[in-house]
Amino acid sequence: PRPVPQPRDRERYDGKEVSSIKLVANEPVSTFAVDVDTGSYSNVRRFLNEGRMPPQAAVRTEEMINYFRYDYPRPTSRRTPFTVSTDISTTPWNEASRLLRIGLRGYDVDSKERPRANLVFLVDVSGSMSSRDKLPLVKSTLTSLANELRSDDRVSIVVYSGTVGLLLAPTSNKEHVKEAVDCLYARGSTAGGDALKLAYSTARKNFLKGGINRIIMATDGDFNVGTSNTDQLKKIVAKERESGVNLTMLGYGRGNIRDELMEGIANVGNGNYAYIDSAMEAKKVLGDELNSTLFTIAKDVKIQIEFNPAHVKEYRLIGYENRLLAEEDFDNDKIDAGDIGAGHQVTALYEIMPANAEGWLPERRYPANRVVDWQPDFDGEMANVKLRYKLPNGSKSRLISRQIPADQLTGARAPKGDMAFAIAVAAFGQKLRGDKYLGDYEFQNINMLTNDGGNYWRQEFRKLNDLAASQTRS
Repeated sequence: PRPVPQPRDRERYDGKEVSSIKLVANEPVSTFAVDVDTGSYSNVRRFLNEGRMPPQAAVRTEEMINYFRYDYPRPTSRRTPFTVSTDISTTPWNEASRLLRIGLRGYDVDSKERPRANLVFLVDVSGSMSSRDKLPLVKSTLTSLANELRSDDRVSIVVYSGTVGLLLAPTSNKEHVKEAVDCLYARGSTAGGDALKLAYSTARKNFLKGGINRIIMATDGDFNVGTSNTDQLKKIVAKERESGVNLTMLGYGRGNIRDELMEGIANVGNGNYAYIDSAMEAKKVLGDELNSTLFTIAKDVKIQIEFNPAHVKEYRLIGYENRLLAEEDFDNDKIDAGDIGAGHQVTALYEIMPANAEGWLPERRYPANRVVDWQPDFDGEMANVKLRYKLPNGSKSRLISRQIPADQLTGARAPKGDMAFAIAVAAFGQKLRGDKYLGDYEFQNINMLTNDGGNYWRQEFRKLNDLAASQTRS
């Protein structure tokens, strides 16, 4: 019998090199834009559930860590939209180093509190969307979102395949939304660029001043007709975001995923990127976390940390490779950065080497190139953390500054509880990426950092870690 032709795998990932070690004497300052995307984690889960290891380029460690919620304190006042927490522990995979966690948590709003929403669903109904893990899952996603809408919200639906059209004019009627979703079926090729333009013009026509104005785009990422060049699409989205319309990207299915395009467009469009691999994930992103997906409480959020060479010799930021900023970008309000939604959290981990440790880097040959003996200036401070953010309608940024006491470094203990779980996820991401700084640390070691408790998602993480371990043994 003839072999059955296999569909061509056109998935595309833009993996960045793992960040290298920085010497505090040369680069004491680290700056990056926050990221609240979670698409990498659920995409990795899809691979592992299919019995395959994900490609290393598909793994973005910061998205793995930020998939989960941690016990950060709630803000006490909305004048400062989020809290800033820091903690330090020993490093399970390196006796000499320490791990510094920076955590942000935005204030919560419930559905009744948030502003009215003007939402445009932009749905890919091209032929490639016909498989069970694509359009049927999009329909259940949008139906569960329709159930969360308030009676004063407005929804329109733009569909695109070979042509682009407005399937549903703006309506507040949930039943009309569900009926329109029910009518969706897949055929033809994909005119993604033209569809984006129609979605933005629809959102602008129905713009709600002081409200939520957002496009939610559901696609497998196969933009193969019209404007399909990534840079061109990013330019369209960068220009359109000035109108105050944000963009959320939802990726579906396998075989066509243009992860680098969807994640890149979401970043430029002041939005977020999630990969929907199940009805459970759809409910998490557009049900349980709807307010954080829709309602921005702070925009252009940047983090900058300056290490004190009297206490820290070397460091590396775990993940965030595609969110790094130049030091001078931190104070520049024209530089676009990540947004935080209501109740959103952001977690960043640094692995740091104390000044008295041997360190990762070898000593240099020429005396003038070596680190001089630093005078213990600001002796009580290990580092200074700064955050810049703008309020949703603001154009001038505000600054938060925190000093991290040096005694947190000397008094670091083994990670436990919440911190241990965050470190387990960070190790999992690094392990899947083949991160050389993880040494011989194995999936079995990662399991020992997580306890048996936790919610559904944390329990599922343990199972995924076991799946990855069995894949590497087979």
